[in-house]
Amino acid sequence: MIFPESLHKGDRVAIISPSSPVKEEFIDGAVDFLASEGYVPVVMCHAKGPASGSYAATVEDRLDDLLAAWGDPSIRAILCSRGGYGAVHLLPKINPDLLRSDPKWLIGYSDISALHALLMNAGIASIHAPMAKHLTEEDSEDYAIKALMRILRGDFPIEYTLSPHPYNLLGEAEGILAGGNLAVLNGLFGTNFDILQEGTILFIEDISEAIYAVERMLYHILLSGGFDKVNGIIVGRFTEYRADRNFERMEDMISDFLQREGLAGIPVAFDFPVGHVKENLPLVEGSRAHLIVEDAGVRLLMETGEL
Repeated sequence: MIFPESLHKGDRVAIISPSSPVKEEFIDGAVDFLASEGYVPVVMCHAKGPASGSYAATVEDRLDDLLAAWGDPSIRAILCSRGGYGAVHLLPKINPDLLRSDPKWLIGYSDISALHALLMNAGIASIHAPMAKHLTEEDSEDYAIKALMRILRGDFPIEYTLSPHPYNLLGEAEGILAGGNLAVLNGLFGTNFDILQEGTILFIEDISEAIYAVERMLYHILLSGGFDKVNGIIVGRFTEYRADRNFERMEDMISDFLQREGLAGIPVAFDFPVGHVKENLPLVEGSRAHLIVEDAGVRLLMETGEL
């Protein structure tokens, strides 16, 4: 796994919109934030549109922005402005050799999970983290923002500690951290952009998905043998869903699924602050991770280097 170079004051950071349209005020806010941190923001040509239907711009324009940013050696990181839907359009059009020729940090979450999967399979680490809206609305003392800046500066290892959860499954595991939005990843399992490899510590989150739909996705992983490659699971935040006749909460279903299907032998941390929530802690996809789930709580350590 290749880890992009750390950022320094004066480095250029591109802003792109590879999925759905974003409010201009959030891009402007991200520009102000990056400048306040000592970086030089570069808003790519089509980051603010014009929109093409429900997408931030046409496929060609969104692709051009990503490739232009990646191909510019003066740009050392790429911030995705928002998620939504559309990043998957770009996957078959990007040559992994281009990405490996000049690795740089890519930042985002939600639909950007598709680009993280692309980079994972190209052997390049990336950052599942808040985007332009968060950088605009929160101040620089926000915990998630501070953690993101630490990662960009190369201040590894990064460690998070969490309170215990009644559904946690105790244990300890090491592996390669990978994951993101479950619906996006579910569409990529079994393809050339499948993120699951032997020794994966998988993290998942989602928004506006029915409980039964998430269960179906989990069974897709199970029946395709994906969980055989997983050393540990981080259950992030699932938001904006409704209770159904089977389960009151998403966590109830996931816990029941793990127990019913014999997956209780690996450590599982519930209610991890990652996803469509304010407390969206940055996670380094491709990092060497150490997950410890104990009665007293949870520790996640992310490091660079080989297992």
